[in-house]
Amino acid sequence: MDIAEELLKGNRLALSRAITAIENEYDEATEIMKKLYPHTGHAYVLGITGPPGAGKSTLSDKIAREYRAQGKTVGIIAVDPTSPFTGGAILGDRIRMNGLTLDEGVFIRSMGTRGSLGGLSHKTADAVKAMDAFGKDIIIVETVGVGQSEVDIVKAADTTMVVLIPGMGDDIQAIKAGILEIGDLYCINKSDLDGADKLVREINMMLDLDSLMTDWRPPITKVVASQNEGIAELLGTVDKHRTYIEGNGELAKRRTKRTRDEMLDILSSNIGSYIKSKIVDSGRLDGYVEQIKQHKTDPYTVIGEVMGEMLK
Repeated sequence: MDIAEELLKGNRLALSRAITAIENEYDEATEIMKKLYPHTGHAYVLGITGPPGAGKSTLSDKIAREYRAQGKTVGIIAVDPTSPFTGGAILGDRIRMNGLTLDEGVFIRSMGTRGSLGGLSHKTADAVKAMDAFGKDIIIVETVGVGQSEVDIVKAADTTMVVLIPGMGDDIQAIKAGILEIGDLYCINKSDLDGADKLVREINMMLDLDSLMTDWRPPITKVVASQNEGIAELLGTVDKHRTYIEGNGELAKRRTKRTRDEMLDILSSNIGSYIKSKIVDSGRLDGYVEQIKQHKTDPYTVIGEVMGEMLK
């Protein structure tokens, strides 16, 4: 079975196998991506991030249903914490979205962070491309949490939605730096709880203090995802943002930067693999360390030698 060819024909099993190959870094993953790449660039990627307990999975479920009602096909990548025992994703998000699994127009995949600091597995970008080549109109990338390190989602998304809930107290102080950097729009979920209006005021105050604000001021939408309240309005803000960044050329700039970042990531990963196989696994690293300990050489000289060897 040629996974890439079958995927392009609309075979869901092939899409699942392609993402498994990407996630586990199987030998065929690179060849699969080479074949899929010419068929990418059509899907719109919506990133959803926010603190644990904000109801991101329920929200993703309702957003997907709303897009399906509009006749659009949807892919969902739920980036879960990795199980310390199996290395696989903890499938909480899949359970919450159970109602969507019977819909042929929706494809849901959980991916483990695998220790990736940004909360996003660096393989997420390739999984997005696989769903894009498969023909999904909208791809939702839902991440583990929010914070300074979570800005990685920007690398994968065209529009980034930050989900918050009332009653977080001082937590908003801890996460606001990351929020100001990444939020294209804000969603206050569970807005039937006390403190929703206060939270809207706090976000507006943060936005007022943002010296880098463009003529796009991120809208704040109150929803109750569990009751399906405010979802259509929320998607209206996503559409407005899409129109805005398509109109002023920002979308093209974001995608150019994404391509650049992906190339650097792949390059860095390949260099790391080379060093692991040639220097670490071969035992040469231990020899270098011993020489440095005895002051027979120094780290800078060793690095110079290794780089020179790589560049030959």
